[in-house]
Amino acid sequence: MSAEIRPQPGILEIALYEGGKSKIDGVSNTVKLSSNENPFGASEAAKEAFSRAVHELHRYPSSDHAELRAAIAEVNGLNASRIICGAGSDEIIAFLCQAYAGAGDEVVYTEHGFLMYPIGAHAAGATPVKVKERERVADVDAILAACTGKTKLVFLANPNNPTGTMIGQSDLARLAEGLPPQAILVIDGAYAEYVEGYDGGASLVEARDNVVMTRTFSKIYGLGGLRVGWGYGPQHIIDVLNRIRGPFNLSSAAIAAAEAAVRDTDFVEKCRADNTKNRAWLAEALAELGVPSDTSTANFVLARLADETEADACNEFLANEGLIVRKVGSYGLPNCLRITVGDEASCRRVAHAVAQFKGAQKTPGKE
Repeated sequence: MSAEIRPQPGILEIALYEGGKSKIDGVSNTVKLSSNENPFGASEAAKEAFSRAVHELHRYPSSDHAELRAAIAEVNGLNASRIICGAGSDEIIAFLCQAYAGAGDEVVYTEHGFLMYPIGAHAAGATPVKVKERERVADVDAILAACTGKTKLVFLANPNNPTGTMIGQSDLARLAEGLPPQAILVIDGAYAEYVEGYDGGASLVEARDNVVMTRTFSKIYGLGGLRVGWGYGPQHIIDVLNRIRGPFNLSSAAIAAAEAAVRDTDFVEKCRADNTKNRAWLAEALAELGVPSDTSTANFVLARLADETEADACNEFLANEGLIVRKVGSYGLPNCLRITVGDEASCRRVAHAVAQFKGAQKTPGKE
């Protein structure tokens, strides 16, 4: 490697991101429960829109995403001019770091928060500041105490990944109110649709000029493979982000599928209801086996094992049974496994496999 050719400061501090595994060598009939994907896939309306888009693949896509922004605004009761679309909400996070954080600045996030927050900070040359949580729940007082005159962004996933926990509206408002004047609160609502009656932070965005909300089509809408996300914020922030957004950052097919998906509210309601039912069943079944989890408000449960050794052993056992879950040691939770809530059959299969694992532990001579 050339001593003269070097990346910007902070880039080499970034550990390569590892997504959830999708296959297990030598094991067939696998069920992927490692990436919090919708087990029911995308809606039929979204699939049809995607199929129709093949006839226009030679055309450049819309550069302003006007029709998609209008659909998002209509369904969510928002102002379309204050919506920005990106290649997943990850791109919106990157835009925020690029536009508002740099050398000498700080980006605050919680200890079990999404890994893209420190990655985005490092990529912009800023310093990520990790704040302790309280029993895997964001601590507003600790976040505010960590803020300084250097703080430019505060990222909070609500519900959080990988814990599944969230804080209420009054705590969100108190956090936004208490930030230093130069700081922006970014509420990551990737899993907001799984919480009945929760607006993902939209009302707080409407009430203040220092709050941005990010959302995604990768989870409940089942469009993870198309990479579509969006953000909602004050006009002055959205105008800044659009200055650095590439004009064709979303494909025509992705735009069409996302517009159809957001309008298919019946599909979203069904997915939310099924997830709520299966999540409760899975959490209770695991708890009865001595594997507790915090009350999850997302489409996964964070199963807590006795220690890292048991978590690794359980992960290996599940993998041998064709069940792919997510180890979350990189999130500071080495004794935990994040398990996506699948359909009913998948949840029952997980519970059965964990019961076998626990039984094997108690039986002398078994592995």
